Amino acid sequence: MSDNLTQNVLDLLKRLGRSLNRKVSEVIAAILNHKAAGSLGAIAGFAIAVIFTWKFLKPSGGPRRRLPKRRDSDDGDSQSSGLHSLPQLDFEDQVAVEGPPEKIAIRRMVWKKLNGSRRVTCQLLGIILVENSPEELQNHATVRLSVVDILLEICRTCDLYLMERILDDESEERVLLALENAGLFANGGLMKDKVLFCSTENGRASFVRQIEPDWHIDANLEIVFQLSRFIRHQLHISPNPLDGIASNVFTSTSLDQYFSCK
Repeated sequence: MSDNLTQNVLDLLKRLGRSLNRKVSEVIAAILNHKAAGSLGAIAGFAIAVIFTWKFLKPSGGPRRRLPKRRDSDDGDSQSSGLHSLPQLDFEDQVAVEGPPEKIAIRRMVWKKLNGSRRVTCQLLGIILVENSPEELQNHATVRLSVVDILLEICRTCDLYLMERILDDESEERVLLALENAGLFANGGLMKDKVLFCSTENGRASFVRQIEPDWHIDANLEIVFQLSRFIRHQLHISPNPLDGIASNVFTSTSLDQYFSCK
């Protein structure tokens, strides 16, 4: 009923507008034909009157629909709380336990040591690779076989990023080929685009800060010190590990020794 009434009013207004336009046109024509009143001022005055009349009679386009306000802050808070307060569930509830006993033992130890973390960054030289310097990578790159199963288990529950400083593009190709030959890119393991390269040690530290991992693993003590204020947990790998570096820094002689089940 109300819709029909509104439409009838709009039609009436349109008819009045058309009638008024015709009347105004006739008046303007008469003025133009009358020499005494044919001044430009009179014409301008009638034109302004027509414009205001048209504006008044023009039907409204209707009310604008207001979009509901997004609750970004609420969503952000829920996501943030989910990141920093990870659920502490049993191992069996989080990780499948099928496979040989030695694989299950490694899986349990990785889960226990990382404590349900979701993102891990790790240096390549001296930890995953046999080589200890970028200069050595200019000639060869070799993966430590003892860390392959550990890395694959970390990839099962975490986003794993590997990174290293190199001196040329050929070194990057050698490292990627060595990781591929070790089987780290196969069967849903490590992703190739998560192997990062830079030209300086500070570049690696910058990578880590941008990724914001729960854990970072590094052989450079200076980098570990530098990141200790920003990263929740770190593992320093060294032949002569130091105790008391920081409350959130753990130490070990090797990656496989830290995750050892013995």
